[in-house]
Amino acid sequence: MQELELKYGCNPNQKPSRIFMEEGELPIEVLNGKPGYINFMDAFNGWQLVKELKKATGLPAAASFKHVSPAGAAVGIELTDTLKKIYWVDDLGKLSPLACAYARARGADRMSSYGDFIALSDVCDVSTAKMIQREVSDGVIAPGYEQEALEILKTKRKGTYNIIKMDPDYTPAPVERKQVYGITFEQGRNELVINDELFANIVTENKNLPEAAKRDLAIAMITLKYTQSNSVAYACGGQAIGIGAGQQSRIHCTRLAGQKADNWYLRQSPQVLGLQFVDTIRRADRDNAIDLYIGEDYMDVLADGAWQHIFKVKPEVFTVEEKKKWLSTMKGVSLGSDAFFPFGDNIERAHRSGVEFIAQPGGSIRDDNVIETCNKYGIAMAFTGIRLFHH
Repeated sequence: MQELELKYGCNPNQKPSRIFMEEGELPIEVLNGKPGYINFMDAFNGWQLVKELKKATGLPAAASFKHVSPAGAAVGIELTDTLKKIYWVDDLGKLSPLACAYARARGADRMSSYGDFIALSDVCDVSTAKMIQREVSDGVIAPGYEQEALEILKTKRKGTYNIIKMDPDYTPAPVERKQVYGITFEQGRNELVINDELFANIVTENKNLPEAAKRDLAIAMITLKYTQSNSVAYACGGQAIGIGAGQQSRIHCTRLAGQKADNWYLRQSPQVLGLQFVDTIRRADRDNAIDLYIGEDYMDVLADGAWQHIFKVKPEVFTVEEKKKWLSTMKGVSLGSDAFFPFGDNIERAHRSGVEFIAQPGGSIRDDNVIETCNKYGIAMAFTGIRLFHH
């Protein structure tokens, strides 16, 4: 198959629409459903991300994509009991490494992952399919599917769930093109290999970069390679925990990603773990309620007449002081940036979310201020010398 006609492009008024190969066959097989233009954009970007994560770490990888940027990305490290609970998978029994990867990718930012397109580095197994089955999602791309897993996935969305099989041996052309306003742009593909060597130039007083930090920095940087710029990613424990995408200002990227990382950690607090939800609440409504409860608009779920529809017992307010105290215990976080930090204010914000390790290109006229701020907090920072813009 050299081309596939689509219903429409980004929007219903954008017709005709198709994906096609100028030479050779499409490296995909649609096993179920009718993926659209944006579905394929998410699928192909997500596939590249998880393929690189698998190559860099040797572990199964998963990504949760929304609007051509990852909402989450992770590798298959076993989940703690706390993470199983906040990712709502503690009732699924033993999870495969691939299922652990998707639980992490989906669970880091469940608000953003709602209605995602999933990318898996390995053959989708039954454990992962059962997890996907109960989440609201548009589709999945993987190099293959166990037969039972495929049958499980085919039951989603009344049988219309989008399931794409990707040829794992496909190699794209070294030059890529796209059109904007009828004008063709051409560039070499970004084939940069991200590995430990990228983090060798540590410019801070603290030179200590443990293996776990190198792994998390690699996850952050590979994630950024497929995130709409400007972008910043926080990573911890084998997964991205906060991604700030498409912001015009670097500090706004850092703040956005930091707030998401904070929310991920606040969900592990005793106050949130102790919430007692009514039995009839839907998964999405439960996620929305938690997001409101830990945010500034907590009265939306705690007001009389509202909380009774969400909780069995009315929770106490999670005060600003309590949240700050819990967040002060957040440690060991890694941070990647797709371009240099122009000012030390980014480091100040990152420090408040437990960042101890940073990788960024360097090259700002204020590098001295950025390094000085890192030294103030004992943060180890590597200059990669490589920018990772993605548009």
